[in-house]
Amino acid sequence: MTGIRFDRGTLVVIDPPDPARLPGLTWDARTACWRAPAWRYGPLKAALGLPGTQATPLPFGQPLRPYQVAALDAWELSGRRGVVVLPTGSGKTRMAMAAIARCGGRALVIVPTRVLMHQWATELEEAGLGPVGRYGDGIREATDVTVATTASAWRHMARLGRRFPLLVLDEVHHFGGGLHDEVLEMSAALWRLGLTATPRDPTPLHAQPGWEALIGPVAYQLTPGALLDTEYLADLELVTLSVDLTQDERVRWHDLRSGFRLAWDHWRKLAPRSDWVDFVGWAARTPQGRDALAAHREARGMLGWCQGKQALLRELLPRLGGRRHLVFTADNRSALAVAREHLLAPITCEVSPRERDAVLGRFRTGELWGLVSARVLNEGLDVPDADAAVVVGGSQGTREYLQRVGRILRPRPGKQAVLYELVARDTTEDRAVVRRRAALEAP
Repeated sequence: MTGIRFDRGTLVVIDPPDPARLPGLTWDARTACWRAPAWRYGPLKAALGLPGTQATPLPFGQPLRPYQVAALDAWELSGRRGVVVLPTGSGKTRMAMAAIARCGGRALVIVPTRVLMHQWATELEEAGLGPVGRYGDGIREATDVTVATTASAWRHMARLGRRFPLLVLDEVHHFGGGLHDEVLEMSAALWRLGLTATPRDPTPLHAQPGWEALIGPVAYQLTPGALLDTEYLADLELVTLSVDLTQDERVRWHDLRSGFRLAWDHWRKLAPRSDWVDFVGWAARTPQGRDALAAHREARGMLGWCQGKQALLRELLPRLGGRRHLVFTADNRSALAVAREHLLAPITCEVSPRERDAVLGRFRTGELWGLVSARVLNEGLDVPDADAAVVVGGSQGTREYLQRVGRILRPRPGKQAVLYELVARDTTEDRAVVRRRAALEAP
């Protein structure tokens, strides 16, 4: 009798009637059976005429905003497969919890960090969808609703891949580039929901299979500009403060940029359709390429922590008064320099989870008024009490910018958020700030 059996992240099809016509099916000579990747479960069931997966919806007591309802409906109309793009602070988690309830309360939620794992588990339990299992941070507990870090899911998907009909992927833009994509390939989940505020190219050149095959298309997208000046995001004021490089800094920056551009332009001629990841892989294999990457890092670090920005920060931070503020830097070195000079609590990858949780707790209660971070605060961490941010330096990319802005956009009555951007005049930062603003304000 024809059937499908899950086997360590793959599917074994028993007695297939016409193997050549079944999607993804190949003959495994080692075990003398027909085998397919687990993510092919839905198409294989349909091709074999097997019954579909049914789920009894659970009640969900938390109210949804109109755009959350629209996003949930759009995802369901896409066959419960696809990506929902909503601005940071607009309630992606609540929309996803409603989707879990509609799908019968059985789901694996995959998140990039341990902090997000615990944050998601707490919110799921408060919404009545617990008890919630956790995979990560030394914990291995699976229940009907389980939250796992990407690294733990990757290690244990051979066991977890058959258990959950719904896969929820928070910060889904981390997938699609090859790293840890096996998590998606080894899951037999028929329904898949990706969440992000900053989607990536859905069909990157180096992803096999691509994002749409493993997750689904973008089912619903709402830009930050569509929610600005509404009750759903805090009012936002954007302030750009420009500084000049010193003469020595400018000479050094031009030398570094010239060295990098020689390698970059050469690579673009060799591979005009390639991206930054491809360039890094190519450059890392030659001494000249490694020198170009080092020059790029040094040039970016110089812009992110030039003398003009250091002096301006000394003037700006005292003016923030009682505002709870976040300072974003380009790297841990400058973050720690800010922490030492201005007595701000640093949140970096070197800070232990226990210490980080304690610092965030003191920030939420008002005991601490300021935090500084290079990248840890970019994604996911819930700091709703922050109402001001200072961007000293960063990657200059739109994704990082939107994530950082989102940290101060969570609304509360009377909140007026303000973002200060410190920009080195007549450098690549001038062009980057225009590009990022356009992405933020797009309708």
